[in-house]
Amino acid sequence: MTRDVDVLVIGAGFAGLRTLHTMRGMGRTVAVLEAGDGIGGVWYWNRYPGARCDVESYDYSYAFSEELQQEWRWSERYATQPEILRYVEHVADRFDLRRDVHLGRRMTRAEHDGSRWRVTTETGEEWSGRWLVMAVGNLSTTKAPELPGQESFAGEILHTARWPHEGRDLSGQRVGIIGTGSSGMQMTPVVAREAAHLTVFQRTPNFSVPAANAPIDDATDAEVKATYAQRREAARNSPSGLGFVPSRLSALDATPEERRATYEAAWKRLGFGFVLAYYDLILDQEANDTAADFIREKIGAQVANAETREKLMPRGFPFGTKRPSVDSDYYPTFNRDDVTLVDVRTDPIERVTPTGIATKNGHHDLDVIVLATGFDAMTGSLLRPEIVGRDGRTLREHWSAGPRTYLGLFVSGFPNLVIIAGPGSPSLLSNVLLSIEQHVDWLAELMEHVGDGTVEATPEAEDRWVAHVNERAAATLYPKARSYYMGDEIEGKPRVFMPYSGGVRGYRRILEQVVADGYDGLKL
Repeated sequence: MTRDVDVLVIGAGFAGLRTLHTMRGMGRTVAVLEAGDGIGGVWYWNRYPGARCDVESYDYSYAFSEELQQEWRWSERYATQPEILRYVEHVADRFDLRRDVHLGRRMTRAEHDGSRWRVTTETGEEWSGRWLVMAVGNLSTTKAPELPGQESFAGEILHTARWPHEGRDLSGQRVGIIGTGSSGMQMTPVVAREAAHLTVFQRTPNFSVPAANAPIDDATDAEVKATYAQRREAARNSPSGLGFVPSRLSALDATPEERRATYEAAWKRLGFGFVLAYYDLILDQEANDTAADFIREKIGAQVANAETREKLMPRGFPFGTKRPSVDSDYYPTFNRDDVTLVDVRTDPIERVTPTGIATKNGHHDLDVIVLATGFDAMTGSLLRPEIVGRDGRTLREHWSAGPRTYLGLFVSGFPNLVIIAGPGSPSLLSNVLLSIEQHVDWLAELMEHVGDGTVEATPEAEDRWVAHVNERAAATLYPKARSYYMGDEIEGKPRVFMPYSGGVRGYRRILEQVVADGYDGLKL
């Protein structure tokens, strides 16, 4: 038996729950299909030691309810995974969202039959909806390398994004972490304090700045809540969606003394926002060099051993072109006698053995191997199921040369299919919570406008938008790095810049203009 609703939402993370709340408030019937056994999306799965957000808690939260903003009390500047998951669960309970969330239902196929989307789940259930909203997240399909000899390992192999929900006691264990992206950098100091010995296998050192994390006292909480409206408005009118106003100055117009003072202040406070210390850090190589040199100096000051210090130095790509990590005591961890850094560029992994990992230059005895290898970002979860649009064309076929969208929301040939915070939108270059809410609210207005009609991007509008996204990216330094922004995290994946680099404010103005022009680019 097929279950029919107005709106089928795939994914019960922040995007899916916000879509459910908004669509239900419009009087639409909604069903949310979630692959996992709990809500929360990336924060349900990512339970590794040290997991926390790199956007400040007050900004990484919903803005749709003033009552919710005032009643929820964040404990830290950068919330940990357990606290974020508690927040998501509080929202679900407060707004009675769980009754329309169906857990353990992974979508395997969706096909448009000319009027409705027909969806099949892994369990064989069939659902249908006039609208199909993909709220699957940008970082949800894991990337796990198959290492030679992996099946022979006598110990345990874990992935940061599929961490056991009951936790793992690593005390007294010899642990190896493969990967030094955000997950690897966050968990390294925590695991080092527990394990008998930690070996970190690093391919590409990344830039990282201090989280400057701290508990939130009552005075700060009261101050933020008293001015929340202004904070949200500042975020909406910023490039990144973060709760501060970025600089409008060029790094090259400042004196060396002025730059140093600016960078020192950013180092102590801004976290991920350091990349906005000057407006041209991501636009001009010479400007970027001033920031990169400063950060390398700061990294060097934290590491005692000269050889280790050099291995940890990020070189060969501009600062910010890979998403910078935000860490707590990552670099000083390598001063410990029980922590070893392996540079796999010069000492590559050859195979996993029953007792550890063999590299070109030796063997590392391990009890636990942790794959901190990240995700098939932005497109992985959209291409994992088979999505079939008009004339039998699949999304995978349509995106064979890289993702193609209009506004990051729509795909030509796929009527009433909507992607929340998808490729071609600010997504991972922004505070994604703000971008999610921006999309859902805009979609709600569109749905009210069309009523029972159908919405589809025109091929011409899609072509124009893809060209615009590429043009904006070409004006930045992003293409100079291998990163998940470019699709480089997966071998064989098309190298295409996937997010929209025009900023949250600029993107919002485009959305407003599309409406003013009678939903230009959409066939209604």
